[in-house]
Amino acid sequence: MTRKTASDFDPEVLKLFDQYVHGDISRRSFLQSTGKFAVGALTAEGILEALSPRFAEAQQIKPDDQRITTRYVEYPSPEGYGTLRGYLAQPAHVSGKLPTILVVHENRGLNPHIEDITRRLALENYIAFAPDGLFTLGGYPGDEDKARDLFGKLDQNKSKADFIAAADILKNLPQGNGKVGVVGFCYGGSIANYLASRLSYLNAAVAFYGAPPATADIPNIKARLLIHHAGKDERLMATWPGYEAALKAAEIHYAGYVYAGVEHGFNNDTTPRFDDAAAKLAWQRTLTLFNDALRA
Repeated sequence: MTRKTASDFDPEVLKLFDQYVHGDISRRSFLQSTGKFAVGALTAEGILEALSPRFAEAQQIKPDDQRITTRYVEYPSPEGYGTLRGYLAQPAHVSGKLPTILVVHENRGLNPHIEDITRRLALENYIAFAPDGLFTLGGYPGDEDKARDLFGKLDQNKSKADFIAAADILKNLPQGNGKVGVVGFCYGGSIANYLASRLSYLNAAVAFYGAPPATADIPNIKARLLIHHAGKDERLMATWPGYEAALKAAEIHYAGYVYAGVEHGFNNDTTPRFDDAAAKLAWQRTLTLFNDALRA
């Protein structure tokens, strides 16, 4: 199947897909609603398939890349689900202590795309750790639909405690330099905002299209904050003016960018919603912030 872009789909289909991936409508509802857009040999199932991730095609850094080392590790999380498991990546040849970055996935757990993001950060000379929020339920199942279903069964208070535990681990990692950043996408963007409002030691937080933290907690933010939003993301764009106003009122050090004409998920290069220009610019801004805030 030829790889498509967002412009190949009717805007209504993209809105329905956004509702589907965020659990607002079922798979059946999505297929029924998109049936009217199925023409010729293209079926509603075919539309869903075309919109779904294609991990292998988008992979940038192979898991066995000799420039980095990767492994799955487990850590205690007594306030969360008891044990958290994640993917740890770092440069193969290290000189001195390195800054650390917590990578937080979307609402599907630790899928191959997030592992690839983690490897990309290792190549930028960071120690990067991506926990799997689904570990307590058996881990990422290898199927995005099943992953979304499992994700809805999590106790988010325990999940948030797991991510706090992960950040604490990075803060005290012997090979780390004591500085911690976090980057998250969608659900992970919300967690990045949440951690910034809860952890006074956090040095930098980058939220890709994430929901804001509780308004009362915004004045607690000490980290340098970077917010990326998609111009066509009606759901989260509705939250941004209030969040920005609260950040300004609390005199928080932040930068916020809205990327015009792009869809929610524009940084995810495994799906047609990916926008190359916006993703490159947002990623460069992300690396610039991390370099400024995390290097000793």
